[in-house]
This record gives sequence, C-alpha cells and structure tokens, in this order.
Amino acid sequence: MSDAEDTIRYNKERWEELARANVAYSQPFLDLDAGGALRMLDPDGMIGEVKGKRVLCLASGGGQQSAAFALLGAEVTVFDLSETQLERDRIAAAHYGVSIQAEQGDMRDLSRFEPASFDLVYHAYSINFVPDVRPVHREVARVLQPGGLYRMEWFNPFVQTVDEASWNGEGYLLKHAYVNGRRLTELFPHWDVADEQGVNQRIASPHEYVHALSAVVNSLAACGFVIFHAREDVGGEEQAEPGSWAHFVRVTAPYLTFWTRYRPDILIPQVSDR
Repeated sequence: MSDAEDTIRYNKERWEELARANVAYSQPFLDLDAGGALRMLDPDGMIGEVKGKRVLCLASGGGQQSAAFALLGAEVTVFDLSETQLERDRIAAAHYGVSIQAEQGDMRDLSRFEPASFDLVYHAYSINFVPDVRPVHREVARVLQPGGLYRMEWFNPFVQTVDEASWNGEGYLLKHAYVNGRRLTELFPHWDVADEQGVNQRIASPHEYVHALSAVVNSLAACGFVIFHAREDVGGEEQAEPGSWAHFVRVTAPYLTFWTRYRPDILIPQVSDR
C-alpha cells in the first residue's frame, strides 16, 4: 500500500470514529434560516448571490455548509471522505426539506466531476488532512468555472505546532521547527471529544499536516487563483484561563481563510510536484 493510500485509509477510519463521537465538525446545523446561513458561511460579505449557483462543499461533510447553501437556493454537492459525515448532510437536508447531492471520496481526486462543473468551491477546514495542497488546488481549478470563487480555510502554520498546554506563566512555547508538510500525529496523537454529557472521549488523531503560508500562496498562484480577501479567525473568551484552548485562540489566530477567484487567463506556469 502506498503512503497516499495509507493516509486515505487511516484518515477515513479516524473520521468515521470522530463523527460517531459527535466531534464539533460533524454536528448538523438544524436551526438556520437564510440570514443565519449567509452570516455563517460568509461573515465578511465576499460571496455575493448564490441562488441557482452550482456549489461544491469540498471535504465539508457534517451537515453544516451544505445545508446553509441549500437554504440560500444553491445547487449543492457535498464531497467528503467519511460516509458518516455525509449522512449528517443528508439528515440536515431532510430537516430543511432541501435537496443536496452527497459524494464520498478523497479531495485530491475530483475526476467524477466534469471540467468547469461549479461556480463556487467552498472548502471548510480540511485541507490540513492531506500532506500537500497542490493536488487539491489543481483539482479545484479543473472543476471550477473560470471566474468562479474558491474559498479555503486552513490552520495557521505559525501556531499549529504550539500546544495550549505549554503555557509557562507568561506565554505559549514555540519550540518545533517550521517545516512545510510536517505530520503532526507524533506531536498530538489524540483528540479529546466531549460527548453529549460533557464526558471526554480520547480518540486517535487523524493524520494532519502543516501547510506553510508560502506553500499555500504559491500553489494557488500557480493554479490560476487570485486572492482577493484574507481572514484571520480569533475567538475564545476574554476571561479564559491561560493554558486552555479558549485562551489560546484568544491570543493567537488559529485559522486562516482565503477568498480567491479562478483566473486561468492569467495563469503562470504550473507548479511542479517536486
């Protein structure tokens, strides 16, 4: 079995387990209206009118983004590695009485879709679960209509290797080498997932990787994407206890988002696989 096949198999097993444990990314949003759906999808007002648009929710199963786009009148396809995640999308669609198409597969292979099949590709947090962004960006470019939108979110690579438990009384320790493509399973071997009673379940981490800022920007540019908006998400609680996740995300920006437009007319030479 190749490394790529091993990663797919391992991460599929982990996400089936995480989804069954009701990790936050797998809990369907069942209380949305059109206004709430738009605010959730696009807090910065980048998306424009989506009614009638062909939308691909890429590696975004869990019954969240797909339902929101369907409520806004989009023609929605959701694509995800986990069948359990996709079942949550079907649950959300049935709840709202909307129609979606759910497809299972690896985000690096969108060959089942024809070129220029979509007007918008919405990529929620998931690209960190593959070791290289370039195959994903090439596939997105192939299935996206010229002039279409691609929104991607990933973990801020500058703080991704920092453990919130490393608080030393003054700050968080930055101590690991900044290496593009580094696999994080060795640093963070488990996820703690709280069940409905608030009891933690410890589940083996999926394989997750560092994607350096330069690697993401250069890959997007080489595939013909023009970045027109960036967002840094900071959350947490003002009085959060230092050393907690709520405090960590208050003093860092853990998630980065780019809004891009596909412009093959200004495409620079394709990025190499090397």
